[in-house]
Amino acid sequence: MQNNRFLVILTLVLMLVFSGCKTPKQVTSKPKTPKKELPQRVEKPSPKVSEIEKEIKGEENIPAVQVFKTSPYVMREFRAAWIATVANINWPSKSGLSTKQQQDEAIKLLDFLKDHNYNAVIFQARPQADALYQSNLEPWSFFLSGEVGKAPNPYYDPLNFWIEAAHDRGMELHVWLNPYRAHHSTGGAVAPKSMVKMHPEFMVSLKNGMWWMDPSKQSTQDHSSAVVMDIVKRYDIDGIHFDDYFYPYASYNKGADFPDAESYQAYLKTGGKLTKPDWRRDEVNEFVKRIYKEIKEEKPDVKFGISPFGIWRPGYPKSISGMDQYNELYADAKLWLNKGWIDYFTPQLYWKINQMAQSFPVLLGWWESENTQDRHLWPGINIDFGGDAANVDETINQIMLTRGMIAESKGTVHWSIAPLLKYPNLAKALVDGPYKKQALVPASPWLDEVLPETPSVSTNIVGNKVNISWSHSELGDVSSWVVFYKYGNNWDYKILDRTKNSIEFSHYLKEKEKKDPLTFIGVTAVDKTGNQSSFNEIKIEAK
Repeated sequence: MQNNRFLVILTLVLMLVFSGCKTPKQVTSKPKTPKKELPQRVEKPSPKVSEIEKEIKGEENIPAVQVFKTSPYVMREFRAAWIATVANINWPSKSGLSTKQQQDEAIKLLDFLKDHNYNAVIFQARPQADALYQSNLEPWSFFLSGEVGKAPNPYYDPLNFWIEAAHDRGMELHVWLNPYRAHHSTGGAVAPKSMVKMHPEFMVSLKNGMWWMDPSKQSTQDHSSAVVMDIVKRYDIDGIHFDDYFYPYASYNKGADFPDAESYQAYLKTGGKLTKPDWRRDEVNEFVKRIYKEIKEEKPDVKFGISPFGIWRPGYPKSISGMDQYNELYADAKLWLNKGWIDYFTPQLYWKINQMAQSFPVLLGWWESENTQDRHLWPGINIDFGGDAANVDETINQIMLTRGMIAESKGTVHWSIAPLLKYPNLAKALVDGPYKKQALVPASPWLDEVLPETPSVSTNIVGNKVNISWSHSELGDVSSWVVFYKYGNNWDYKILDRTKNSIEFSHYLKEKEKKDPLTFIGVTAVDKTGNQSSFNEIKIEAK
């Protein structure tokens, strides 16, 4: 398992860990095996230069010079937070709020993330075989109204509201689903409209009061697949996200074996030869593979991600100990990553850097060594260690370690949004530090490499202001814009959401002294899978 590449990573990481980790250094990983040749990038035809020159001349007939080339640097990093709805952990703050109160809370959370330069939200839309959206397959969620099956009144579709509001703020929206949990212990009494009552044929009860769908039954898999694909087909989502709940944790059944003896005996009677643990894992593996395939057949640009428990098995690598998800959750998460049955992988690495038996960088290095298909590896990190300076440093150090170790596709997912609100100093340290600059979500070239069309840009100087505006022939393909600008010798950028089509700059960076004039600008379009259009460098002549 532990190849030379992993040893190189581990050696560098441990040097960092034992040096105190106050200021993480860049960690360079050994080059990966060359990737399989990808399809040639295709760019849709752009307008002729002469046509664009006509558009970019302002009222004062400013001469325009443009060069087609690769854009200046723009940072790419997946910055996401989980929004949990089960038990009203993050949203809504309690069940029974009015439609306006729910929407106001959602907007407040999204505005907070936008203001702190996050670019993605992982929103829990199915906490317990129920729906925070209009569904013909499952009832409205208890956590919305306090009553299973009760629609919002006045009516609205919460998931659609979250999607549109996130996109209007330049953020991706990934729908987080629990594939097999049927009833949570905080979800009130099992109601007549509950899936437990509607489909008792594939439900089992656990000793902690929860109900679970039997993952081995074809009817369970078919139902959960139908739920996933219903969302994929009807909603403009960026991703489907599963967490670590396939088979439940042993504590949920007070240490007793999962109650599927009848299903296993039925399997043996058909000639099945696998042991019960292998049989369970095989059923989960086939389901994961199926979901990935079905999503890609319907909407190839919708990403599929899973956030498994952070340790595959104790002893991988050798210094690691902890729960064995392979034998307790029957989740062979390493296989899913090895096979590329996901587009992004978010192991829940909820431990500190110097927690030797579950060390964050040691585990991250091992998972990276298993990322043989070069998928996105965006670890889930715990940001709720406390609000003191040491734990703020821990969060920043984990982000910086990830940047160094997973340099080709940086990113982390934060559990959850709550600590950012609870600890203002943590949120401030992030936006003043590693999240000071906006970032695009890393591209997914195995999903799509077709570049969006280049925007048509026009400029106009009015007084001491330079007005930049742009248009695009296929606005439905655009998720965000990047406006590049150059004062003096330095390029910089701003990322704007899909609702914008103009921006204003001062003609001089230092207006009073008439120093450092704005000399060049350019605008690129970014599509749903992170592809950025070609860049037209437009010269701004001095007045």
